[in-house]
Amino acid sequence: MSVPDYMQCAEDHQTLLVVVQPVGIVPEENFFQIYKRISSVNQINVRDSQRVLYIRYRHHYPPENNEWGDFQTHRKVVGLITITDCCSAMDWPQTFEKFHLQKEIYGSTLYDSRLFVFGLQGEIAEQSRTDVAFYPSYDDCETVEKRIEDFIESLFIVLESKRLDRATDKSGDKIPLLCVPFEKKDFVGLDTDSRHYKKRCQGRMRKHVGDLCLQAGMLQDSLVHYHMAVELLRSVNDFLWLGAALEGLCSASVIYHYPGGTGGKAGARRAQGSSLPSEAGNRHRPGAQEVLIDPGALTSNGINADTSAEIGRAKNCLSPEDIIDKYKEAISYYSKYKNAGVIELEACVKAVRVLAIQKRSMEASELLQGAVYINLRQTKSQKNLEEEDPPALTVFQRLDQDGIGLQLSEEEKIQRYSILSELYERIGFHRKSAFFKRIAAMQCVAPSIPEPGWRACYKLLLETLPGYSLSLDPKDFSKGTHRGWAAVQMRLLHELVYASRRMGNPALSVRHLSFLLQTMLDFLSDQEKKDVTQSLENYTSKCPGTMELITLPDGLKLPPVPFTKLPIVRSVKLLNLPVSLRPQKMKSLLGQNMSTKSPFIYSPIIAHNRGEERSKKIDFQWVQGDVCEVQLMVYNPMPFELRVENMGLLTAGVEFESLPAALSLPAESGLYPVTLVGVPQTTGQITINGYHTSVFGVFSDCLLDNLPGLKTNGCTVEVIPALPRLQISTSLPRSAHTLQPSSGDEISTNVSVQLYNGETQQLVIKLENIGTEPLEKLEVTAKTLSTKEKLYGDFLSWKLEDTLAQFPLKPGKIATFIVNIKVKLDFSCQENLLQDLDDGISVSGLPLSSPFRQIVKPRVESKPINPPESSKAGDFSHVKTLEAILNFKYSGGPGHVEGYYRNLSLGLHVEVEPSVFFTRVSTLPATSTRQCHLLLDVFNSTEHELAISARNNEDLVLHAGECQRMAIQVDKFNFESFPESPSEGVQFANAKKLEEERQQAKGLEINSKLDICWKIPSLKREGEASVEGVLNQLVLEHLQLAPLQWDISVDGKFCDCDVVVDCKVGDPIPLEVKLTNWSKHSVGPFALTVTPYQDYQNGVHNYELHDAITFVGSNTFYIDSVKPTKNSVCFGALLFLYTGDFYLNIKFHEDNTSRELPLSWFCLPSVHIRAMEPVIQTKL
Repeated sequence: MSVPDYMQCAEDHQTLLVVVQPVGIVPEENFFQIYKRISSVNQINVRDSQRVLYIRYRHHYPPENNEWGDFQTHRKVVGLITITDCCSAMDWPQTFEKFHLQKEIYGSTLYDSRLFVFGLQGEIAEQSRTDVAFYPSYDDCETVEKRIEDFIESLFIVLESKRLDRATDKSGDKIPLLCVPFEKKDFVGLDTDSRHYKKRCQGRMRKHVGDLCLQAGMLQDSLVHYHMAVELLRSVNDFLWLGAALEGLCSASVIYHYPGGTGGKAGARRAQGSSLPSEAGNRHRPGAQEVLIDPGALTSNGINADTSAEIGRAKNCLSPEDIIDKYKEAISYYSKYKNAGVIELEACVKAVRVLAIQKRSMEASELLQGAVYINLRQTKSQKNLEEEDPPALTVFQRLDQDGIGLQLSEEEKIQRYSILSELYERIGFHRKSAFFKRIAAMQCVAPSIPEPGWRACYKLLLETLPGYSLSLDPKDFSKGTHRGWAAVQMRLLHELVYASRRMGNPALSVRHLSFLLQTMLDFLSDQEKKDVTQSLENYTSKCPGTMELITLPDGLKLPPVPFTKLPIVRSVKLLNLPVSLRPQKMKSLLGQNMSTKSPFIYSPIIAHNRGEERSKKIDFQWVQGDVCEVQLMVYNPMPFELRVENMGLLTAGVEFESLPAALSLPAESGLYPVTLVGVPQTTGQITINGYHTSVFGVFSDCLLDNLPGLKTNGCTVEVIPALPRLQISTSLPRSAHTLQPSSGDEISTNVSVQLYNGETQQLVIKLENIGTEPLEKLEVTAKTLSTKEKLYGDFLSWKLEDTLAQFPLKPGKIATFIVNIKVKLDFSCQENLLQDLDDGISVSGLPLSSPFRQIVKPRVESKPINPPESSKAGDFSHVKTLEAILNFKYSGGPGHVEGYYRNLSLGLHVEVEPSVFFTRVSTLPATSTRQCHLLLDVFNSTEHELAISARNNEDLVLHAGECQRMAIQVDKFNFESFPESPSEGVQFANAKKLEEERQQAKGLEINSKLDICWKIPSLKREGEASVEGVLNQLVLEHLQLAPLQWDISVDGKFCDCDVVVDCKVGDPIPLEVKLTNWSKHSVGPFALTVTPYQDYQNGVHNYELHDAITFVGSNTFYIDSVKPTKNSVCFGALLFLYTGDFYLNIKFHEDNTSRELPLSWFCLPSVHIRAMEPVIQTKL
């Protein structure tokens, strides 16, 4: 016997072998349709008996194996069923002849046979025959199963008759010697009358009867016969048949212990009716020994009923441990015969199946390893196949060179390795199972096969994946450490790629090659990476890789393989919009961050949930219709430049337009930032789920949840309704200086301008709506950055009403906004100004420590000072800087309805060059008590000729670096309306601030009346010069009106300055003195005396004027107490007796009241009266 049956199992010993074959030409589909129905009738209950008959069907069985039917009866073909097509009566004789020829092949062993004829109708088909069944068609054959049952019953009748015939003790008859095919020549010439020969005949016959009993469903009888055969055959050293008897004993015991079977078939075998149910609890009792049963106890119908129940039961059945020992003993006997290799191999397979059920994996492995190397005899020498076959088959060839297997066909080799794989799988040796299945797969495409079975090869390779810890789902490789041998796994994946390509399925090749590159990237060498990617590009040029699920014909589904390692993404960060585009929420009365969903101020449950949500949700917003960005930090692990095409974002929750990007990453680039952009089209919550790429022609959707070790600041962000977008452009050039506000806000645009101190310039700003929503609301604010320079007046000013008149601003439209830039810094010499005051009557100048005065000197009333050249580049020439931020708060469209707005900031950098400096300041009294002269020493610090002027004054021209004095007559100021000086009870900081405000207000009032301006004709530039930072406290006091205002009128004319009152000699002239109290306290009473005198203009004053002037009444006036804001008037009269120019000297009487007040409060205007002759009118 040369063809092993690897599907053999112990329970097959109780089956009857029936061969089902076609006769003539029968379509394969039709044949297997009927064969499936026939093989479904594999066991029947024998009538009038508790016995069960088991049938084993084969559609192909080598006739040479049938010759071993006497050795083991389950190998004997006892039934033949043939299937044929016969469409006409003329073909029937020929068809029936073929049926007889087919029977002759197995004729020596057949018990019965049947012929199923399909398609024949008519007179012949109507004949009633037991061995032939006629059916109109393959679909119209309802009685097939019933005929098979009848056929099996006929087989049982023959079997039972043979059993009875062989089991009957015929003492006078000579027992024939049963032989295997190769023994017949060895027994020629033996002495058939010897005791040894007879025992051999008896032993072999006992063993044969045991097989028949087992097939007939008589398990206990078979055990008795096997035990008797073992003793007989052991005594004559008939080892081949002794092994068969031991194997029969093991098979019967296995059937008893494991009624479900050992073959791993679907569904358990039906339990036998005569399986000694009373002993079911003792089936696995260890230590059961062989007990010989007296042959006399056996009858033709089995064990004698009078025999004890213990006889032939558990004692005759081997224990599970003894079963394996007997199997090993039988295998050792088989190994003594070189022609019994198939028997030995099948016995090993049966024993391994039993060990698998007993979960004795190591013993099964040892036994199976021995079975692999059974029968090393080859009928032809091995060639060096490595030179002939492709490298993928070297493992199989090595085993063949070592001598595995018989002289088998390629199909038989495939079957052998598949069964070995199955057995290793059953005992838990998964990698060894995968090894042999892979050999079987390679054998499917061996060079000796004219038509290689690539599909079968591919299917077997897929079945090896679990054994090598390999899964076709890439998600399994992102969990923890790598499992399995990477080198073997890569080789297997390469074989899958090659097999799928030879199958003509390029999509499958791309999927497997993508899987190899994704999961085995860390184990590939640099050269292997290049080779794999080049192959992948070649495949994808014909069939691009997709993210679709691939379903194989057998139902297996291959999940998509996203390239999450090409490139490797280490972090994902959702970027906020640029500062100028970030939406801000208008604050409500309840506060921006207060939740209205809960009535409680704080809830730990809500806080906990919010904490979890915060880990995913971003604390900023995106805007509908605006370009949003997500930054990825990626790494290229490949040793060459990696080209990534069509890289974009995968989102959920909001309609999102992804704008794909293409990038090229250098070899082993390290972390490299990549920004992906897109535009949300609707509002709501948007979640960034991942990104998509196209690498090497493979399209991948990479989800963030599947990326190990990924760092992210969150994946969900809120998209608010659309807002307008404002773009600003100015009339000024952009600045190279970037402003850094303390708040950390970014400034979108920076502009710069150079101005002289005191100069004003217009900044024209164009506001363009570059968005898609109308611009409806605009607010403008300005913020001057902290600077050490003192700034006077409004630095920036504008009128927003003119701009708002152009609103709402539609998309694409432009509005104009004008800002006035006015720089007024300190025009003094800053901290170098020294005070050197004279007496209070004549205010002296304030000496200045300037570059052209190295030491402080007294005031010099001389010509203009020209500083030496070496000092012109001193403190007067340095440039000062002012910086401010214009903030545009705007809104419109749906975003405005939801309470959102945007901020746009414009940075302004102003370089202020000095124009003029006031180096000295002093005052001189004027002829009027309500006026004084302000003396200013003006220095031109520019490099150009400069003209300076004040209100009602002529221009004063100054050359570069020149200093001149200008005098300005000014009316004194009433500062009583300004805040009072702080009291002692006020804190020092507040007091100092209040005093500064008071001083600033006074300076502003004075400066507005002076209206000092400068011009540089050559540059056509002009500005104003402010004295606000120049005036000190003493100068301010001399510029201030006294709180007591004295008004003197003569003859109804107020006397002040150079006013001359004309009067007539001899007429009484009214004199009126009026006191107005502008202080905050009551003053008086006062007494004052009027003394006339004449000034001879030579320093001599004549007070002896009693004959020239007389008073009508007293020359002393009395004024009562005057309350604040009230006045008091006293009257008198003068009478001039002579003509001339007269002056009135009014002096106060010194008393306690007048001494308490400063002298400056009693400054009365001078009175100049001119007495003239009266005009005499003549009568005509």
